[in-house]
Amino acid sequence: MPEDTKTDESSQPVIETMVGETAKTVDDRALDEAARYLANHEEFGPMTPEQEKVIVKKIDSWMIPLLVFCATLSAVDKVEIGTASLYGFQKDNGMVGQQYSWLGSILPLGTLIGLVPASWLVQRVPAGKLLATGSLLWSLCTMCYAPTRTWSGFMGLRFLLGFLEAVSTPCYTVLVASFYTKEEQPPRNGIIFAYFSSIFNGFFAWVIGYIPASAPLLRWQYLYLLTGSINVLYSFFLWFVLPDSPMNAFFLTPEQRYHATQRLAANRTGIANRVWKWDQVWEALLDVKVWLIVLFNIVINIPNGGLQAFGSIIINNLGYSPLVSSLLTMPFGVLATGGAWAFSYLAARWYNRRTLTAAIALLLPIFGTALVYGLPRTNVPGQMVGLYFMYFYWPPYVVAISLVQANTAGMTKKAVTYSLVTIGYAAGNLIGPQTFRSEEAPKYVSSVIAMLVSYCACMLILMVYWLVGAWDNKRRDRKYGKPKEVHEGTVEGFVDITDKNQDDFRYTT
Repeated sequence: MPEDTKTDESSQPVIETMVGETAKTVDDRALDEAARYLANHEEFGPMTPEQEKVIVKKIDSWMIPLLVFCATLSAVDKVEIGTASLYGFQKDNGMVGQQYSWLGSILPLGTLIGLVPASWLVQRVPAGKLLATGSLLWSLCTMCYAPTRTWSGFMGLRFLLGFLEAVSTPCYTVLVASFYTKEEQPPRNGIIFAYFSSIFNGFFAWVIGYIPASAPLLRWQYLYLLTGSINVLYSFFLWFVLPDSPMNAFFLTPEQRYHATQRLAANRTGIANRVWKWDQVWEALLDVKVWLIVLFNIVINIPNGGLQAFGSIIINNLGYSPLVSSLLTMPFGVLATGGAWAFSYLAARWYNRRTLTAAIALLLPIFGTALVYGLPRTNVPGQMVGLYFMYFYWPPYVVAISLVQANTAGMTKKAVTYSLVTIGYAAGNLIGPQTFRSEEAPKYVSSVIAMLVSYCACMLILMVYWLVGAWDNKRRDRKYGKPKEVHEGTVEGFVDITDKNQDDFRYTT
């Protein structure tokens, strides 16, 4: 036997306890950690539908709040620069011209570079611990904003913040895929990737607004100290309570951990494998569907990057005071989150119509952008309605994330794919603030046109993705026949093999 296919004694029982033809031919290195766990664990018999409902409910009650709060606080760290501007951030630090726009763009540039080590780390380090560590580091970075008073200093901090937060989205995506079936993933994404940050950010800004001008620090400095310190404390909490997979979820009983792991076999995407495989890297880089989602993420996040940095400023330019402007940003989160929940639920229920669901959702921000562009600035209520509708760009982004989770198998390929998708997110956020030209204030015509074009381009990309996925499924049906179900008690579904190399894998469209 060649040296690279030998197995050690500790892994040998995995092969022996598995039954079926698949088990006899699988290279031990290709076995997912879930396969080893199930093979060396006491069997509890088949899982009943009632047991599964209890398990899913228990996972939801722990994982969803833990991830939602982490994602929300990390988003607040990124977007509160717009709120700080309401309280003199730009004036106090002597910013002129496009300097503020570059503060919006430098953060995703840091994310782009940070994704190089992040793609390796997310495959080699348990996702829960990696997320908690990253959260602590970027929270400390947020607190460093308070003593900084130069544009170059803020540029450095924004770059570092983006670099450290590069691990966040890949970790969220891995954790959702490690606990939920393909059908369960879209609505959970809709909750975890919700836009609660606008609600929290608006509330924090409102609280800061009541700090007297005679206080020893400037109001925007208190804002960064408040949010940073809350996130530091939460990061320590997260380290001890956030599991990496059902296999080490402390809130499940041994029998529930067994069933929670076994039920994910039907995903055919695995849970964890720490062996880096270069063939999977190349497959990810050559996969057309991966690049379509990367392109989609670039284009959909051009509006996101601009609105994060300038949303509160746009409201302020309509004539509202800083305190009122901070409160009026809170509906951004309510609308974006409600839309993400609704369309994610529809994507989960409407079988194999996720791209169509996302395309329909894009009609809402197109409507909002058209209002902002077409109505006069004096029509303040109409401008506000249009601005609120523009934030419905978030639901199609969340639905598209579920396509990546459902259609990517092989742990190395997943790590690379999730990082590439996040690169798209960062690139779009880098471009977005640059569409807001200081000389075009307060209407920012170029940015509004860029958003409208972006939404229309996203609809086209989604339709191409649907055509590619549907064609691939039909080709596989002709070549291999209809896909077979995963049989309980075999390594099927928990082998570290990519989607393209699984005859029975079919793509979700």
